[in-house]
Amino acid sequence: MELILEQFPVVIQSLNIGFIQTLKLFFVTLLGAVPLGLIISFGSMSRFRPLSYLTKIIVWIVRGTPLMIQLLIIYYFPGLVLDNPIWGGGESGRFLAASVAFIFNYACYFSEIYRGGIQGVPKGQEEAGLVLGMTRSQIFFRITLLQMIKRIVPPMSNEIITLVKDTSLARIIALQEIIWAGQAFLKGSQGISGAIWPLFFTAVYYLIFNGILTVLLGQLEKKLDYFR
Repeated sequence: MELILEQFPVVIQSLNIGFIQTLKLFFVTLLGAVPLGLIISFGSMSRFRPLSYLTKIIVWIVRGTPLMIQLLIIYYFPGLVLDNPIWGGGESGRFLAASVAFIFNYACYFSEIYRGGIQGVPKGQEEAGLVLGMTRSQIFFRITLLQMIKRIVPPMSNEIITLVKDTSLARIIALQEIIWAGQAFLKGSQGISGAIWPLFFTAVYYLIFNGILTVLLGQLEKKLDYFR
């Protein structure tokens, strides 16, 4: 116990640095995937069949393969196969590659949620808008989009919670997020080795952050109850 108390400040400082990296990846992914997912959903619902089929095939591939494989391909393929290491070296290059992989992966998942939400709005409301002289863009932003948001909050909340945990997969390309920081003390870091408790302690960070997100998303869902 005395040894753990001595190690505690060093471990916490390292875990905090790793958690900041985790938070950065989380927020960058949301910032990119939320709008990109909507664009992809438009592609999958397009009346132009080649675009619709191509989009659906891409979404099927991304959703049907592990995110870990996608991370490895996006990070290593340009350098090893194309002989063009576009990501550069160091932590910033690994973070950029991880961000691209996470954004595209989650955008494909979000696109299916968007598509279900849009198609779940009764068709009669669009027809009523056309009768009233509204354009299709006005109907989408003033009628469809608002009702879609209410419908997609629960499934989007689940994906966002999953994203928090999936950020740990970035360590496969040596991005030093919180799991990497905790595992380092098991292998040997800052004079500490063979310590497994820091790795278990990382769960506390995830539980607290997920708890905060659950409360915030729950409040958002309650505020959208007026659509009922």
